[in-house]
Amino acid sequence: MFAVPAALRKPFARLAAVMTLVAAAACQPVPLANPGGGVSRGGAVPVALLVPHGTPDEQEARLARDLEAAARLAVSDLGGVRIDLRVYGTAGQPAQAQQAALNAAADGARIIIGPLHAASANAVAVATADRGINVLAFSNNPTIAGGNLFVLGQTFRTTADRLARYAVRQGKSRIMTVHSANVAGRLGRDAIASAVRAQGATLAGSVSYEFSQDGVVEAVPRIRSLAETSAADTIFLTANTAGALPLFSQMLPEAGLGPDRVQYIGLTRWDTPPQTLGLPGVQGGWFALPDPGRSAQFASRFEAAQGNPPHPIAGLAYDGIAAVGALSKAGRGLTRGDLTQPAGFQGVGGVFRLLPDGSNERSLAVATITDGEVQILSPAAQSFGGAGF
Repeated sequence: MFAVPAALRKPFARLAAVMTLVAAAACQPVPLANPGGGVSRGGAVPVALLVPHGTPDEQEARLARDLEAAARLAVSDLGGVRIDLRVYGTAGQPAQAQQAALNAAADGARIIIGPLHAASANAVAVATADRGINVLAFSNNPTIAGGNLFVLGQTFRTTADRLARYAVRQGKSRIMTVHSANVAGRLGRDAIASAVRAQGATLAGSVSYEFSQDGVVEAVPRIRSLAETSAADTIFLTANTAGALPLFSQMLPEAGLGPDRVQYIGLTRWDTPPQTLGLPGVQGGWFALPDPGRSAQFASRFEAAQGNPPHPIAGLAYDGIAAVGALSKAGRGLTRGDLTQPAGFQGVGGVFRLLPDGSNERSLAVATITDGEVQILSPAAQSFGGAGF
């Protein structure tokens, strides 16, 4: 039996909070019946922002404020483009989100940015589909996307594609997956499998673990056995720093799977919170992140204006406004065809584009951790078709 140090038990007190943006789909959005028309070049574009104002959850209330602040910062940056931003509170509840969307439609909104949760996004999309209004939700869950509903959050598929492509270019060919036995873990597993196959590498099997401390401990011998029998040269983990990553990063090397034996890759970011950088087991691992330079510029400007650093997903509200502004400036509309233009848009973390299936693709850098410091191994592409894609 593996001994579990006290310092590594702490993350599991927060297991319920892991992957809060990945939620099960409530219902499928319906196809858009009447696509939105063109945007007037001379008048202001009415845009509805749905955020969880009114929620009793203190952390979510702070996120709501950051999302609104980021959207207003984006509006102020749109030289020559007028946005009539109208903010509606959802309290983080599907019924209130749906009513807010109906109010926004009655007020003349041409597009909706938000809401936060998957169930609320579905409710909003269904309520507005026959009104010709597209919805850019803050979710990263592609299973809710489609019809008039797009997700702005960085998807597992985008991350897995970028990292699998990089791994194959570095000579890695046999990649196994370790994932939690929950919705987020299974979505991550499937994204990794698709990415590995698309790059022509071999999927060397997968190991699931119960989303608990005991589940991680029990999985370690099985991971070691599969790595040995499948001759895996890479282990792709879906775990994040708030859950199983600290435990795996210690116990797997102790079980004989050190960095001299396999390459570790993370589906989530390994540089947050900062104390993660000091974990011995993450040194040399690979993970993906948005363009660090552009992200730092946004964070600096946001903090100067608001007095606090932005929430990690606050930039999604900025990105939504930036997309609307870019289309308006070009004299384009807000139809599905306009929103899915191949060139994409410039966001706070680099270039991104919305895809016809309602998901998105984002430019990402590949990074590693060396002696507690983040080092960029492959920079984020500056446009689609660049080296990072």
